[in-house]
This record gives sequence, structure tokens and C-alpha cells, in this order.
Amino acid sequence: MKLNEMPQHDSSSYGGHKKLLYVTTDDGRYTPGQSSGWDTEAFATNLAVQTLQQQAEQAYQQWQQGLLSPLPFLMYQARLDEAGLSQISGFWRWRIRRHFKPGRYRRLSVQILQRYSDALAVPLAQLQAYQQSA
Repeated sequence: MKLNEMPQHDSSSYGGHKKLLYVTTDDGRYTPGQSSGWDTEAFATNLAVQTLQQQAEQAYQQWQQGLLSPLPFLMYQARLDEAGLSQISGFWRWRIRRHFKPGRYRRLSVQILQRYSDALAVPLAQLQAYQQSA
């Protein structure tokens, strides 16, 4: 992208801030430039956030019905998916999916809950309290 082609759409998703982009000058060299946003990027970001909110609502309902553990709800609340939670927690995705089952979640050790606590920024005591209700 050329320096003079850099989008400046005053995106609401930036909250008045600017984003650093690397663009090319007329002589072909890369240089940093600041963009105030791009409508297409803002649309995609808002769509992704809405999707995660819908998934969190569905996971919450399933948790309340006893179909899932609280883990999927907390994962979506933290704006993560299984792949992201896997990278942060160090658990394989198949293992995380097993922890979505209420019976398995109830039996998780303190060490495993601590890893989820660190990954999701949720207090360990809260995760342990959820074990009693799962």
C-alpha cells in the first residue's frame, strides 16, 4: 500500500487512536504511517465481536441448563476460541473440549484450574466455585 493510499476513515473501533501501518513511499521504500481506520476493517471487527457475544450467550444458556461447563462461556467472554485458549493455556484442543463437559470439569485438579485461571484472567477461587455448581 502506498503512503497516499492509506485509509483514513476515522474508525469507531479505534476509539480516536491511530494504528501503525507500514506503507511504501514513492521511491519504493517502507516507512511507518498512521491510519485512523478503515471502514471494512471496522465492519469485520464488529462482526467478530458480535459473533463472540452470541457464542457467549449460547454457552451461558447451555451452562445454566447443565449441558456445558462454565469454561466455554468464560472462553468466549475473554474473546477467545478453542485455538486461542489452547495456545494460551498450553492444553491440546481435544483436551479443552473434554473440559467443556460438566462431569469432567468437576474433577479438574487445582493445577489445571490454575492454568485456566491464568489464561482467562479469572480468579482461581471463582473457577473452583463453578466446580461445585457444574
